[in-house]
Amino acid sequence: MRSYTVYDIFKRNADTRGDHTALVCGDQRITFSELLQQVNSLADGLKRQGIGKGDRIGVIAYNCHQFFRLFGAAAASGAIITAINWRLSAEEIQHILTDAAPEALCFDRTHEPLVKKLVETTGFTGSLFSFEDSSETGIPLSRLMQEKVSDIAPDTVSDDPFCIIYTAAVEGKSRGAVLTHANITLANLQAMATMGITAQDAHLNMLPLFHITGLNLAMSVMHAGGKNVIMSRFDAAKALEWIEKEHISVIGSFPPILSSLQTELDGQARDISSLRMILGIDNPDTIRAFEAKTRSVFWILYGQTETTGLVTFSPALEKPGSAGKPGLLVKMRIVNDQDAPAPICETGEIVVQGPLVFQGFWRQEDYTWNIFRNGWHHTGDLGRLDKDGYLWFAGRKPEKELIKPGGENVYPAEVESVILEHPAISAVSVIGVPDPKFGEGVKAVCVLEPGASLTAEALKEFVASRIARYKKPGYVAFVEELPRTSSGAIDRNKVKALYG
Repeated sequence: MRSYTVYDIFKRNADTRGDHTALVCGDQRITFSELLQQVNSLADGLKRQGIGKGDRIGVIAYNCHQFFRLFGAAAASGAIITAINWRLSAEEIQHILTDAAPEALCFDRTHEPLVKKLVETTGFTGSLFSFEDSSETGIPLSRLMQEKVSDIAPDTVSDDPFCIIYTAAVEGKSRGAVLTHANITLANLQAMATMGITAQDAHLNMLPLFHITGLNLAMSVMHAGGKNVIMSRFDAAKALEWIEKEHISVIGSFPPILSSLQTELDGQARDISSLRMILGIDNPDTIRAFEAKTRSVFWILYGQTETTGLVTFSPALEKPGSAGKPGLLVKMRIVNDQDAPAPICETGEIVVQGPLVFQGFWRQEDYTWNIFRNGWHHTGDLGRLDKDGYLWFAGRKPEKELIKPGGENVYPAEVESVILEHPAISAVSVIGVPDPKFGEGVKAVCVLEPGASLTAEALKEFVASRIARYKKPGYVAFVEELPRTSSGAIDRNKVKALYG
């Protein structure tokens, strides 16, 4: 009686905005009524395939309208979407498939060869569903939607899991954050209320839908009854074309998206006066220049997948350099090492309570229990609050070191473990350094084995052949020795001071 799920968003929009456009993807335009019909038919088709409540549905695909059909159908049936970062290596995706153990795997034409390889290497025995009818592998999703189903009885409640997003590395392996229907719907409402998202908004969905910010914006605009225009991948020229053509008002941005759009605008005239909101991360100078050229307002943020996205967010130029103010549904503290609240303007760990905190990590009870200690979600991030309530981000705690090139998560320990597999390397420390294109870059400071030789480019390609290419070092330094603590461990802070 008191439940409201992601499926209810689809149902409400069909009831109240049925003839309005919900999705634009290529030359396809889908209304809210049509979308609900497709969702119901797909939910029924999944049920006939034996996929129901609690079953995981993996997805390896570029952005397209099929994602939204799956979101609605899974929400109705109680299945759990596991959208996989296609930038990961085959070995990293293999780990996710083993850990999540999905009953079905959906894919697009581009990733069909990868899926074939994964099936062979993992022994995957679940159902395979292709986004396109022309695929030679699996069952086309369209075949599951052949039965016209006007109404279904959803098998979900607010606290059921809706999706698993793989993010935090535990012992060098990514782990899945479990987000519920309530997490998603309430995150939508927070963004709608704070940013003023309405049914008149149109979102250009160019951030990947396996990323929490891409999912946040897509679902928030859909929840409001607005339109989602879908790009398979970001392309600056095409993005400006879509903004002009579909009167886009909302986009998400991580470096180097904003500067790429700026460069493209400098080279061609486009009417993008409809653009009014950008949500993401960038430096104040880039933001200031883009706002001056457009009518848009850039909303800066701090958040995590584990908090269903946004913890703090505000117009960036309200207080340049800050990460904004806590959201309407967020309880946030800065605490010291004893979990006691830190004084104003003192740096400590950011901890969070509230209905946006995730359910925990998939099959990681001990790890989840530790980060939920004392009734607060411990983010592992450092920051301080000023007297006006703005958060100033101050990096990661040493034991949870993280580098974020272009909005992606790179854990130094994971990159270090790969580099140490190279026979020419005896020791390494991986750190984050400023990067003019991506905001932050990955740097490997290495010690070679006696008599060994290795070039920076050879090391980069060695890493890229084993994990996602965005994790490979953009910068490499070879040194005689690395600074160490009294216990013999590599002193990361001194490495940063010397080579950062």
